[in-house]
Amino acid sequence: MNEKEKIINIAVIAHVDAGKSTLVDAFLRQSDVFRSNEEVVDCVMDSNDLERERGITIYSKNCSVIHDGVKINIVDTPGHADFSSEVERIIKTVDAVILLVDSSEGPMPQTRFVLSKSLEMGLRPILLINKIDKKDARPQEVVDEVYELFLDLNATDAQLDFPILYGVAKQGIVQYDMDTPSDSIEPLFKTILKHCEAYPDLDEEPLQMQISALAYDEYIGRLGIGRIYQGVLNAQQSVVICDSFGHERTNTTSQIFVYRGLSRVSVKEARSGDIVVVAGIPDIMIGETLCEKDHVMPLESIHVEEPTLSMNFIVNKSPFAGKSGKYVTSRNLKERLEKELEVNVGLKVEPTDSGDCFKVSGRGELHISVLLEQMRREGYEVAVSKPEVILHKDENGKTVEPVEEVVALAPEEYSGTIINKLNLRKGVMVDMVEENGYCRITYEAPTRGLLGYRSEFINDTRGEGTLVRRIKGYTPYKGEITQRANGAMISTETGGAMTYALWNLQERGSLFISPQTEVYEGMIIGESARNVDMDVNPLKNKKLTAIRSSGNDEAMRLTPPRDMTLEEALEWINDDELVEITPDSIRLRKKGLKPHERRQYYRERVSDEVK
Repeated sequence: MNEKEKIINIAVIAHVDAGKSTLVDAFLRQSDVFRSNEEVVDCVMDSNDLERERGITIYSKNCSVIHDGVKINIVDTPGHADFSSEVERIIKTVDAVILLVDSSEGPMPQTRFVLSKSLEMGLRPILLINKIDKKDARPQEVVDEVYELFLDLNATDAQLDFPILYGVAKQGIVQYDMDTPSDSIEPLFKTILKHCEAYPDLDEEPLQMQISALAYDEYIGRLGIGRIYQGVLNAQQSVVICDSFGHERTNTTSQIFVYRGLSRVSVKEARSGDIVVVAGIPDIMIGETLCEKDHVMPLESIHVEEPTLSMNFIVNKSPFAGKSGKYVTSRNLKERLEKELEVNVGLKVEPTDSGDCFKVSGRGELHISVLLEQMRREGYEVAVSKPEVILHKDENGKTVEPVEEVVALAPEEYSGTIINKLNLRKGVMVDMVEENGYCRITYEAPTRGLLGYRSEFINDTRGEGTLVRRIKGYTPYKGEITQRANGAMISTETGGAMTYALWNLQERGSLFISPQTEVYEGMIIGESARNVDMDVNPLKNKKLTAIRSSGNDEAMRLTPPRDMTLEEALEWINDDELVEITPDSIRLRKKGLKPHERRQYYRERVSDEVK
């Protein structure tokens, strides 16, 4: 055997928008991974269209660089709380973490979550204060805040002795201190090689590899991704797959791949320490261990966080069903959800009493709406119900619900509105700090109360505030929380909406549609200014006479309609409403399209409440 390649596995962890994917870009660019004539996009690791558009990482990804003869496998992890199940599993496969913190924002709730998981695993982080070129950068204060966070999380003395670097990931610069300029990220490479020991040579030991992530390839099927803890794995090797419950089965690997740069490269064998992709085992699952026949040693199972939110995915049966989608049947919907379960372990799909409806549970609104957006782009049509928080019973039989830590950062003038709104949503203030004209407010609030709050927060702070949330645990049920205060404007007709009708209706509320939009009976076309639903006719046109022509009337000016994103639509609807999602439209509708169906639904709900 030729000399073993030294391997270090590292993960980049941080909260949303701290610059994780940008830092990984700098790693790749400065390691000659790209050809000189190759056009390189920003955030090259965010390969999914949705990730690019939203500017967030949804799926953790792997790449590798070679530096001074050492192979460094880099994992870019998601920062959003909704994808925290991805982060937990990835941390098990690495030897060290680079903790990235924004030089002005400091540690955020999600920073605490990912850091606590890393410290629990015994990892020693490298701290990188990013975006030091910001006008409001306060690097030394942020370092002190990180120390406090480490102490809060009971870090060991060895973990508290972490190296500190400063940089601007966007410019590909990392420096040892604020006074020593640099023109590359070489200080970070040197710190990694000095601070992190290469994985020990355990090639002679029996095979032990744990699956920490899944992928899917159209040609070779399901793929298991994980680290080889010890031994050597070969292509075409017979392995025993076992879980922590002692269940075993035998299968043969067809191909194995390792990462070189951004590419998956097929190899004949992979050795201890490396992150490997295994093909040929169609039923491979997260947390399973691959072993040799005579040495079955399952590793401790990987715990995946329970879902906190569920919604019903229903076959689209609106009058416009099938107009733009390719996949509209319950069979199409069932197959697509089963395919998603292959790789999306934080998701849970359960059948319901109806064959046309599936209960889908996930880690939050964003987690499920990302799946819906992907399905929509693939040509699926689906109707979804209002998100519902999943309640549990504690050991005393009392109902408990998920509670979240919420950090709102906004100009001081908006603090009163934020506090008022979060109090109404059964939130409890934990902390409030004012500095440089900004207010940082920390709350604990039930997930149920936060549904629909993000878009309200953006409006309340005129887009100047940032809101970060993370699941903190469970708390006793906090009672009734007021739903949307305003009613809906419901179309009584089917056809193209008219300017004249909308011009009259805009005085009675805010509209979601513009002239010529096709509407149907029971479709919601706007939000009423009052707290009751209104049946309206958006097709009504002006009657013209010989004496008055339309040209003599004053121009009818329409206020631009409120254009709902998928998340905003899901947040807006009530229990008796649905969001209809098709490749070209997001519509809101009542469950009962006819007035008598809505009255029936209301009567049933009242009688249920009386019981």
